[in-house]
Amino acid sequence: MIGFIAEVSSNHHCDLTRSLNFIDAAASVGCTAVKFQLFKIDQLFAQEILKRSAKHRKRKEWELPLEFVPKLAQRCIDVGVEFSCTPFYLDAVNELEPYLDFYKIASYELLWDDLLAVCARTGKPVILSTGMATVDEIKHAVDVLQQNGCNKPTLLHCTSAYPTPYQEANLAAIETIRQATGCEVGWSDHTVEPAVIYRAVHCWGAKVIEFHLDLEGDGEEYGAGHCWLPDQIGTVIREVKKGFDADGNGIKEPVPSELPDRLWRADPIDGLRPMKEIREQWKAGNFT
Repeated sequence: MIGFIAEVSSNHHCDLTRSLNFIDAAASVGCTAVKFQLFKIDQLFAQEILKRSAKHRKRKEWELPLEFVPKLAQRCIDVGVEFSCTPFYLDAVNELEPYLDFYKIASYELLWDDLLAVCARTGKPVILSTGMATVDEIKHAVDVLQQNGCNKPTLLHCTSAYPTPYQEANLAAIETIRQATGCEVGWSDHTVEPAVIYRAVHCWGAKVIEFHLDLEGDGEEYGAGHCWLPDQIGTVIREVKKGFDADGNGIKEPVPSELPDRLWRADPIDGLRPMKEIREQWKAGNFT
């Protein structure tokens, strides 16, 4: 089964009720997990940036209150989805550890060995996005995770552009990463294109799909163009599942919906349809 992770990111407005509504919405459309982000702006950007950039300082309004975390985790339990959160500072790993089903490390932190190691040492599963990274950088990150106890990290191929032009999704890199690392690989979507997700799953074997979710278009990040609404992604999730249902058992034999037409094939004696036994029934007036 494919795992769908709803990334709330900074669309929560620092509002607990709204945050809980994200979890409810994600569960209702078939997601398997919901992910938030835990950061402190003064531990996310260097002071040289914050002193000169009002835009970056304003992101303090996007911080998730730590006191929300236990309540979010409990709601995930209540509705039957997994709870995850991305730690963006080292102490966040321990602050989140009692509540998470798995850690998610963002593409921008892929080079930070200390964060990778601390997450791995918790013994919880780790998912790592790989936007902007080279294969060598990804292999190094996997080595750090494995050396610290996370033997089977899941990697997400990702294009870190918000939004991502679908022509730059480069989905073939899913297999490149899989071959280079031996890890399970998925896709973190910023395209908001259903065809990209279908292709990632059914052609390239993505096992996990992460996407940015908003509730109604009022989220902080929705205007950038990389967030899905519940109805949009719900349709995609249902269609992905239909694709797997269509695989069948691989045995070539008539399936139930074909059975009524088997006797309406051309009779091997004269090449006319239907089979002669059906013709005889029609002769006798026994036809429907």
